[in-house]
Amino acid sequence: MKILSTPIEVLAHFDQSGKPRPYRLTLNGKELKIEQVTSMTEEKLAGNRMLIFRCQSEVDGVSKVFELKYELQTCRWSLWKM
Repeated sequence: MKILSTPIEVLAHFDQSGKPRPYRLTLNGKELKIEQVTSMTEEKLAGNRMLIFRCQSEVDGVSKVFELKYELQTCRWSLWKM
């Protein structure tokens, strides 16, 4: 996977405890439905808590695995790896 670190728009569902679950994202003007979230981990980067989601989706007819990062303090999403 290649590191991209690109800010993106994500449609997410938040459960009662406040944990997000990504549902769709917009990448290069295309809307992609996230078919599966295979794992979710938490890390601290320079003191900022982040949730990392490893996801799977179909991009141009090919199943791709990618990672999304959600920064808890600023509520920003980024496409980290693809």
